Amino acid sequence: MTFETMTLITAIATLGLGLGFLFAPAAMLKPWGLESPTAAAVLSRRIGAVYLGLAVMMTLTWTGETQTGIAVGVATATGLLAVTGLNELRLGNVSKGILVAVTVETLLTAGFLSTLGA
Repeated sequence: MTFETMTLITAIATLGLGLGFLFAPAAMLKPWGLESPTAAAVLSRRIGAVYLGLAVMMTLTWTGETQTGIAVGVATATGLLAVTGLNELRLGNVSKGILVAVTVETLLTAGFLSTLGA
């Protein structure tokens, strides 16, 4: 199988997994025999953000833009992690301790995006 084929398959698979975990965590966890209490739902949404970042990375890498694909994919994942972290804080599902992760994720997002023009 070629690299291009694998990146396309991975992009499609991770897009589906990412959207599922981000927007329907209970539905994703139920087949595993897991209930979806708040903690599991929070972690599922954060996993969804990582899967979506991988989907972006694989899509851009498939088109031949390897360095751009990695930069935009990681920025997508870390940016979505920061957004989901802030949303979970707003909803009261996590404590202010998540702000450490949100700060690191925001800095990583900005750092990778800053490499795009270089």
